[in-house]
Amino acid sequence: MNFFRRAACAAALSLSVVAGATGAESEKTFAPAIVFDMGGRFDKSFNEGANQGAERFKADTGVNFRWFEITNEAQREQFLRRLAARNAKVIVAVGFSMAPSVEKVAKEYPEVRFTLIDGFVDLPNVQSVEFAEHEGSYLVGVLAALASKTGTVGFVGGMDIPLIRRFVCGYEQGVKATRPDAKIISNMAGSTPAAWADPTRGSELAKSQMDRGADVIFAAAGQTGLGVLQAAADAGKQGIGVDSNQNHLFPGHVLTSMIKRVDVAAYNAFKGVMDGTWKPGHQRLGLTEEGVGWALDENNRPLITPEMLAAVTKASDEIKAGTRRVVNYSDAGNCNY
Repeated sequence: MNFFRRAACAAALSLSVVAGATGAESEKTFAPAIVFDMGGRFDKSFNEGANQGAERFKADTGVNFRWFEITNEAQREQFLRRLAARNAKVIVAVGFSMAPSVEKVAKEYPEVRFTLIDGFVDLPNVQSVEFAEHEGSYLVGVLAALASKTGTVGFVGGMDIPLIRRFVCGYEQGVKATRPDAKIISNMAGSTPAAWADPTRGSELAKSQMDRGADVIFAAAGQTGLGVLQAAADAGKQGIGVDSNQNHLFPGHVLTSMIKRVDVAAYNAFKGVMDGTWKPGHQRLGLTEEGVGWALDENNRPLITPEMLAAVTKASDEIKAGTRRVVNYSDAGNCNY
């Protein structure tokens, strides 16, 4: 069953703008679009963060956007090409898996701007936005180490790829810097894209880790992570959310969430093309750029003690100042620190 859907867009699309143009777009001719990867627009995680940015752009400007959800591998290239052929001025592609398709379609449509979130493509009409996941994961590792009563914490990743290795490596460093004798149990949900969309598998891995003593578990696994958070809450333990603020999903049982501001990346892509300020090239957003961080709100505030707040604030300040080093798995090729 083919589930692609799209929202209505502004009429009277124009073909006049080419890559590299500096003038602002007319709202009447502006046609933004976004393609969400596996898991869907409302995955309560990465895709949903991008959707929030697109919706904020719509609210601020009154300009609607078109969108597709990927449900199989072939649709990435199919949907990107379809939007480009229908005169989209800017297309946001959500997720590292979009990179090969973005590279191919962007070459065919040099007049269209593409913003790739979480991947890298070196073309004059592509803006690649990546994040310093290791920095944000370090911070939630600090909190996990201080919150754990057993001295054992867990990590459940989605697909076993370097991106998720960046999460677990940063998390491990934060835990060990705070509590050197802590034990960390780590599992990946799988080696294919299906690993992002299997809450049952996430629940099974979380239960196995809790059976071995883990009482705080960080999930960086898309929809699979929802199973981790559910299992932790059911067992009276603590989960840690990812990408979007997931504290509200199981109040009192989500210690915090490691936030990636994919909403900002999506918003800025649309607004930048509209304003004429969009630029191609590579960006990596970390703590200094407020691209990553940890979530504190009414849902988890009672869980964060003054000691925890002081420790995580100090760590954040020192990472920003360059006086505390966090190894990036992708740069080092390993997690030696």
